Amino acid sequence: MIKRFLPLIVSAAIFLPMIFIHSCANTTQAPTGGDKDTIPPLIIGINPLPGAVNVPVEGTKIVFRFDEYVTIKDQKNIFLSPPPEKPLKARIKEKYLIITFESPLDSNTTYTLNMTDALADNNEGNMFPGYTYMFSTGPTIDSLLLTGKVQDCNTLRPVKGATVMLYKDLSDSAVFLKRPAAAVKTDDWGYFCLPYLADTLYRLYAIKDESGNNIYDPDTDLIGFVDSVIRPVVRVVDTLPEMLKYDMTDTLMCEARRVDYKMRLFREKPTKQYLVNKARTADRAAYITFQAPYVWIDSLWFRGYKADQVISQFNILQDSLELWVNSRKQAPDTLHLFVNYRKTDSLGRLQPAMEHLKLTMPEGKKLLHKKKRKDIKQEDTTCVFKLTAAPETVEQNGFELLFNLPIIYENFDSLLFRYRNPKQKEFKGEVTVEQDTANLRRYIIRPREQLLPGYEYTLKVPHHSFRDINGFWSDSTEVKVSLPTDEKLSTLKASLTDVDRKIIVDLLDEKRKTVLRQYITDHDGTLVFPYLKEGKYAIRITDDGNRNSIVDTGSLLEHRQPEAVLYFTIGEKDLIEIPQSAEVEQEINIKTLFAQ
Repeated sequence: MIKRFLPLIVSAAIFLPMIFIHSCANTTQAPTGGDKDTIPPLIIGINPLPGAVNVPVEGTKIVFRFDEYVTIKDQKNIFLSPPPEKPLKARIKEKYLIITFESPLDSNTTYTLNMTDALADNNEGNMFPGYTYMFSTGPTIDSLLLTGKVQDCNTLRPVKGATVMLYKDLSDSAVFLKRPAAAVKTDDWGYFCLPYLADTLYRLYAIKDESGNNIYDPDTDLIGFVDSVIRPVVRVVDTLPEMLKYDMTDTLMCEARRVDYKMRLFREKPTKQYLVNKARTADRAAYITFQAPYVWIDSLWFRGYKADQVISQFNILQDSLELWVNSRKQAPDTLHLFVNYRKTDSLGRLQPAMEHLKLTMPEGKKLLHKKKRKDIKQEDTTCVFKLTAAPETVEQNGFELLFNLPIIYENFDSLLFRYRNPKQKEFKGEVTVEQDTANLRRYIIRPREQLLPGYEYTLKVPHHSFRDINGFWSDSTEVKVSLPTDEKLSTLKASLTDVDRKIIVDLLDEKRKTVLRQYITDHDGTLVFPYLKEGKYAIRITDDGNRNSIVDTGSLLEHRQPEAVLYFTIGEKDLIEIPQSAEVEQEINIKTLFAQ
């Protein structure tokens, strides 16, 4: 008796989830006028039927019949879980999509085939909203699911197209070496649902899979992970919101879906150490970079120069080294640099290695003594620097003095700082000078006086105040700056309470791309963000766990997550609206924020 109604049951199983109800991605309405086709393709037949069991592991072919001609827009989005050893093949024949497998399927395994954002109709390009098809090479279909979200570790924005992977092999090496037991791609909201899972223990990872091989490559891929072993408990039901295909513009429905786990994608610091790049940037300047941070250098030298003639500077992570030669003699065509450092060998051990680097001038650039007189510019024979100050941040950051090359003579006492009041009366002021500990070519000059609105401040660098390693003297320059006086500008005051750790507080624009002002603190107090235009802003707070004043990434093998980054929220909003001509005060309890 049941067999008589089997076709009807199958049709209902296929079509009912694809009928457009409130906010479903499959929702369509008949055209209200004209002949333009606005209805996406519809599946009207599948062979084998959904839920088929004991499917052969070899020679299997899955055929989907559509109600119109379709085309494959992106074959990568026809995604089989668990991923096979070789990519599946998909082809169109008339109104049929035919899926075949180039490598044998695993035995006693439940498979899901997801086709979201993969197909469109031939005529109008209406996208097929997607469908998840399941079958098993064993006698039963697994029936559990788990869900979650994948975010960028710095912006906390959702990551679309990340590959979420489950492993039954609980060893740390599995994600590097093996294909997962189940996998799925995240949608526009960074959301994932892994259905039809076995009742067992798993490890859960997410990667931005650059090579598309479903295996984690630390040299190219971002990764996120859940610290503990997990076990799914929710049973698959076709009507669960997590199982439906949603319109990605429907914020209410997309955000209402169940989230079991959250993962933050980060880029690991490489562990294999070797020299990856070198370049000569000027007659007496060069740099070298290494694959991993905190390189161990035993010694380095330039042929023909004494050790005390070499100036060097690491970046913060100590994976890049700038080098300068402090000598007046004519620079050679090729600088010969010898680097004795610890390099990773084939067994993963750090072993002493010596590299001889030949550094020539980049193509199109000539050594100074080889340039014709008419080609020599002023900057070729002077100590070049930039003096800058931004009206909005000069109170906090001061004036920046940045040299192209290290200086060997300095006369900061010659700097002239003046300020003029609104009545145009001029005064002489004093400044402090601080060399950047992370950049020996950068100096910060700060006025001792409190800066006031309506005043004009001038910093002048006279002739011959500095001399660089080329022996060239500096020219004179001056910069004028005034605090913004636009009455439409506003101020945000963030009152920090219960600060129980060292934190980095950034004020960002609405798109979270530009840091407008930064504070680093470990105690209660009020942070002032002045001169803000009317608009929306984000406050990002980073737990600087190791107190090094930078945002540190995580480590998979050490089971260490990246340093926690949070955005201050008011209710459901993670942006603060600043009105025109206002002083906005906001209290932020740091202990409570990080406890959430």
